[in-house]
Amino acid sequence: MFRAGSQTRFWLLVFVFTVLALWILKPILLPFAAGMAIAYFLNPVVDRLARRKLPRWLSALIVLAGFALIFGLILLLILPLLETQIGALINSIPGYLEKIRSHLIPWVEGWLARFSPDDVDKIRDAAGQYATDAAGFAGKALQNLVTGGIALIDVLALLIITPVVAFYLMRDWPQVTQTVDSLIPRRHYVTINEQLNEIGQSLSGFVRGQALVCLALGFIYSVGLSVAGMKYGAAIGVTAGILSFIPYVGTAFAWISSIILSLAQFDQFSRVGVVIAVLFVGHALEAYVLTPRLVGHRVGLHPVWVLFALITGIRLMGFAGVLIAVPVAAVIGVLTRFAIGQYKGSALYKDPLAPHKPISKL
Repeated sequence: MFRAGSQTRFWLLVFVFTVLALWILKPILLPFAAGMAIAYFLNPVVDRLARRKLPRWLSALIVLAGFALIFGLILLLILPLLETQIGALINSIPGYLEKIRSHLIPWVEGWLARFSPDDVDKIRDAAGQYATDAAGFAGKALQNLVTGGIALIDVLALLIITPVVAFYLMRDWPQVTQTVDSLIPRRHYVTINEQLNEIGQSLSGFVRGQALVCLALGFIYSVGLSVAGMKYGAAIGVTAGILSFIPYVGTAFAWISSIILSLAQFDQFSRVGVVIAVLFVGHALEAYVLTPRLVGHRVGLHPVWVLFALITGIRLMGFAGVLIAVPVAAVIGVLTRFAIGQYKGSALYKDPLAPHKPISKL
């Protein structure tokens, strides 16, 4: 019924329809995307319980209830501490800014004294413009994250729909996978199934591994900064751990915020050095222990690619885009590698008549 050309048009129409559906439904997509993410994360535990002859609906219910209990206990333990520290930090910011300003202004004035008045005016205008642009970009990103996600979804509906979606997906996971398997074109079944398995391995390796990295980094930074004597260390550590799901962002936040606060709090540079040492230890553990062991190097998702996908997801779909970005990045990454492999195995790449002389460097 479908020829090669018609198959291409068919799958192209499916792709376009899927993109349009996601775009139209993005205001209500968040609880469903969150439920799918939770189900995907917890499904291996449900599978283990189901293999012990426990009914799958009961396994899904037990796992979901346990997850909700652990998540609620963590919130009960952490939120009061964060609320106290963040409130105190906000109240202390004016004093810290004044202290930093008193230290920086003499240095800046001495540096600017080497320039002519016209050059100083140009530097100030350029710095003001860059600061305005950066603030505008950050504000726009935050606005997209809020208005594109939680602000358009009633919180009560989110709390109800998300666990319901997660429960039914975990309960019916074998049927869902069988349905997807039955829709794969038989002619290309082996090839497509291999790519789907690679997508699953890449996605699960990154998501589950990176979640454990975030938990570990949040604990390391919170305890380390608090032991170093820095005020609000727990708030900085927990926030850095959460942001570590986005490559480089959590580390950058920990370094920038910790160094600024330590310079404002401590008069002795040795104590600032202790904070920097904690940051070095955290970064070394992340780079050489946590990420290689928990995420690994074979997930096929480069940190820059994940960062680009997450920023694009936030820009296009708000918070729901954050949940969709990594799966989409995994799919695109696997399909790109497959396409490159097909190209290198084709006559277009292996043309025997093509010259083999290497391209000269520019």
